[in-house]
Amino acid sequence: MLDKRSRNILIVFGIVIFTLLVTEIVRPKPINWRPSYTKTDKIPFGAEVFYKELPQLFSEASFEEVEEDPFVFLQDATYQENSAYFFLNDQVFFDQQQVAALRDYVSNGNTVFISAMSYGYILADSLETYARSSYGVLEEAVGASLLNPSLQTDSVPTYKRGVFKTVFSEIDTLNTTALGYFTSEENKLDALNFVKVTHGEGEFYLHTLPQAFSNYYLLRDNEAYAAGVLSYIDADHIYLDTYLKSGRKIVTSPMRFIFNQLPLKWAYYVLMAGLLVFVLFRGKREQRVIEVIEPVQNTSVEFTRTIGDLYFQHKDFGNIIAKKITYFLEMVRSNYYLNTNELTNEFIKKLAVKSGNDLQETQALIQYIKQLKGKAIHTENDLIQLNKQIEEFTS
Repeated sequence: MLDKRSRNILIVFGIVIFTLLVTEIVRPKPINWRPSYTKTDKIPFGAEVFYKELPQLFSEASFEEVEEDPFVFLQDATYQENSAYFFLNDQVFFDQQQVAALRDYVSNGNTVFISAMSYGYILADSLETYARSSYGVLEEAVGASLLNPSLQTDSVPTYKRGVFKTVFSEIDTLNTTALGYFTSEENKLDALNFVKVTHGEGEFYLHTLPQAFSNYYLLRDNEAYAAGVLSYIDADHIYLDTYLKSGRKIVTSPMRFIFNQLPLKWAYYVLMAGLLVFVLFRGKREQRVIEVIEPVQNTSVEFTRTIGDLYFQHKDFGNIIAKKITYFLEMVRSNYYLNTNELTNEFIKKLAVKSGNDLQETQALIQYIKQLKGKAIHTENDLIQLNKQIEEFTS
């Protein structure tokens, strides 16, 4: 049972924990402004709304999500003809192998659409199309528009929050076509943010305003601009990249390699199941460990011997004799119920009768005790004789 003080402390501690939990539950969660662009994220810069609306924008096209590296995916020659590979993220960096695979894919008459603020130098060198970004918070909102008059809207959509103004600073004029621009510059060619690069029989579409496809801006009446940008994609089948995403869920567990390999994964499961079965059956067969309880040791004899040795080493025979006499008389009082204040002849007779000892032996012991009480100095021989007579009396 807990005492009152401990119980009060536990109650106060429980109230504090409960208050913290309730506060954490009812507290409004801060808005997450990190870029994600995944189809399951409802945060401002997620893309749940965009991916839900895609089937309506491309009613005649089919969709397929690609959850692996573009190079690995494109090595499979079974991708459909007249298809498009769609990339959407805040930044997309392709390595040499990925760029080579994408170029081959486009050369065969397909389309690669990339909407990101940065593409990396490898793709830029390959297409001879370079972009530069302000990489700073915009002081004023910027508008975005398309050069095709039929795709322009009455009101120009504006963008500010979360936007880094990225424009194409250098393009290959022979193979590149300007498609869209930021309206904040008077010269449209100085503010290009959407271009088409012809390569072989297909095209690369490079767009530097991925925020236009985010939840935040699509829900602010800017969907017309996003639809106009996507209208350039003419494909029967669209591959949607889900691998190169800032918000992609990545397993960082040390077991990641095992779970990614099917044989190792099943071997792990079999091992865990085997250990579970072993513990269950082994636990039933083994008897519970019985605790060994050591018997309580009687240390009174050792204690007495230690104290006796201590007195004996100091040659304090008188002290030992006094203690032995006191112990003997206490034994007489406890066992025979006799008063030991006066050691008279009447006492000696009663003691001899009750103890079953000879009257002369009893008288000799009591007389010797009275003699020792009267002496001022005691010797070792006195102690030995007293001990001998007491042992003979009690044996």
